[in-house]
Amino acid sequence: MSYAITSRCAGVRDGACLDVCPIACIHDAGAQFVIHPDECIDCGACAVACPAQAIVEGHEAPGALAYARAALHLTP
Repeated sequence: MSYAITSRCAGVRDGACLDVCPIACIHDAGAQFVIHPDECIDCGACAVACPAQAIVEGHEAPGALAYARAALHLTP
């Protein structure tokens, strides 16, 4: 299961997660960043770097995971 960025990112959008992601699977979705769930390797570096504590494991935030899939135009 991949990590997901919750709505706590909106308004903060610090970008520290972008700098530490080793595979560049974090994308700008306008209001907030999203993690591509099919590319994430579950390293957790983004969660540690996020000053807003907006990044959690996907199973902890199914709504955030669904938002990412929709923002990236992925099938459910």
